[in-house]
Amino acid sequence: MLAPPRTVIRREAGLYALEQALQRRGFRHVAGADEAGRGACAGPLVAAAAILPEGKRGEIPELADSKLLTAAARERVYDQVVARALAWSVMIIPPTEVDARGLHVCNLAAMRRALASLAVRPDYVLTDGFPVDGLGGPGLAVWKGDRVAACVAAASVLAKVTRDRLMVELHDRYPAYGFAVHKGYITDDHTAALREHGPCAEHRFSYVNVAAASGRGNRPPRARRPAGPAAATLFDTADASTAANFDAAVTEPLLLPEAAEGTVGVASGGQASATGVGGGR
Repeated sequence: MLAPPRTVIRREAGLYALEQALQRRGFRHVAGADEAGRGACAGPLVAAAAILPEGKRGEIPELADSKLLTAAARERVYDQVVARALAWSVMIIPPTEVDARGLHVCNLAAMRRALASLAVRPDYVLTDGFPVDGLGGPGLAVWKGDRVAACVAAASVLAKVTRDRLMVELHDRYPAYGFAVHKGYITDDHTAALREHGPCAEHRFSYVNVAAASGRGNRPPRARRPAGPAAATLFDTADASTAANFDAAVTEPLLLPEAAEGTVGVASGGQASATGVGGGR
């Protein structure tokens, strides 16, 4: 029996070439997953997943890696992704969970949950940068995937816009830190604010600079955060229906009354929680 011919995808072929090649091989629903906030020392970690439709409807004007777009362009692309996607979802991990479980563990769990929450089951999954196991189907980690695969770029925009909006809301609660400007990343202004005011509840105390500013740098990472009320997490309870796809227990996302049909969960803007927002048709 002859092996199928090898498919070569060239970077210059464009943002949609990889998905189109997979669709020609029978993988109609190609999902992309990406995150925002890994490098920040404050605010939530946000992961997103998206499946774009085949053909012209899936070709979104201005779509690109979210880091290459202006804030206004990201908002326009976000609206187009939400309007056109076959399915999309967003998962939000609060900084308390990043401190307790570790950044990479939380990132993998959030991406798995975002993918599992899609209203349309993906035939193939593309992730940005590093592999995500436990998906129950074929997948591929793509280096700089948000620049070479449209579905990953769409996920990156969903994650980035969602996180930026949350950071602007956090700025209203903690104006001394300038979250609306630097979005919790380690800028000179943010570092100066940390030194002057110390960290707030939305900082990640497992990060060295935050631990140093808090005076808790000599404690183990999980003991650096001051005691506070417990938050809902992705790891609280086991769910038999999703255990096969996750290596950690998860909680069901909360549904708000105003959630649209097809929504898998809505996190309140006032307090980041380990739930998600999404939709599909």
